[in-house]
Amino acid sequence: MSTLVFLAPPIVACIILAGMLSYFGNHILSRGIIFIDIAVAQIAALGTMIGILLGFAEESFNAQLVSYVFTILVLGIFAMMKARKQLLPQEAIIGIFYCIALGMALLLAEKIPGGSNYITKTITGNVLWVTWRSVLSCLLVFVPILIINLLFEKTLKRVTHGEIAGNSMRSTRFYDLIFYITFGIVIVKSVPVMGIFLVFMLLIGPASISRILVRSWRARIIWSWIIGSIGSLAGIYISYSMNISNGPAIVSLIGIATYIAAFAKLYMKRSDEKIITTN
Repeated sequence: MSTLVFLAPPIVACIILAGMLSYFGNHILSRGIIFIDIAVAQIAALGTMIGILLGFAEESFNAQLVSYVFTILVLGIFAMMKARKQLLPQEAIIGIFYCIALGMALLLAEKIPGGSNYITKTITGNVLWVTWRSVLSCLLVFVPILIINLLFEKTLKRVTHGEIAGNSMRSTRFYDLIFYITFGIVIVKSVPVMGIFLVFMLLIGPASISRILVRSWRARIIWSWIIGSIGSLAGIYISYSMNISNGPAIVSLIGIATYIAAFAKLYMKRSDEKIITTN
């Protein structure tokens, strides 16, 4: 019973975050901007480091506010750079953002006491030490974001699949801005809880599995949430019982499950092709 009481906040946090990240993960996968999560997470970490350098405590409201403003500003620039004919692939722009954010973070780490430890913590995270206060804080941020995305669901889905909203790039950029700002806020809130690697895996891994197995858009989101939650809970149990790091355990489980699903789908496809050829 004491173990369940201790693990209850991490379990609830993983289920909530798996749901939010599954929704955005399916959008990110369909947009083909796979590594934007790592870039945004690194930008968010850089924003927090700037807040620390300004004299704010790491987990204070002011440090988080600096991180939000910095992340939203960068994502706003990224959304406004969208054009009918892209001169540069979006992945190239994302890669440049990531390298700049990482380079600046490494430079700031030299000026902040314990800066290198902070960078390590943002990468690996530590889900087991999540508190009910953190869970409530996530809910207070995620619920309004979920409502906003549901209000604009049809248009955001169209833009994600490459359509022009309202027959103009200005309108499309506006909806892109809504998507990227809400996505950025979710990432800024998720990284301190789970770390960059785990957030990335929960964003892309479950969405990839559901994309392999399911065709319906809504079914993909639901199955991504289920897969992400199961993988997270299994990883928490393994890390707690074997006394190993929780983030890498969850990342490894979901990553392996993604490849198993891919190979299973490939095997089934080849089997069907053989049956058709034989007939």
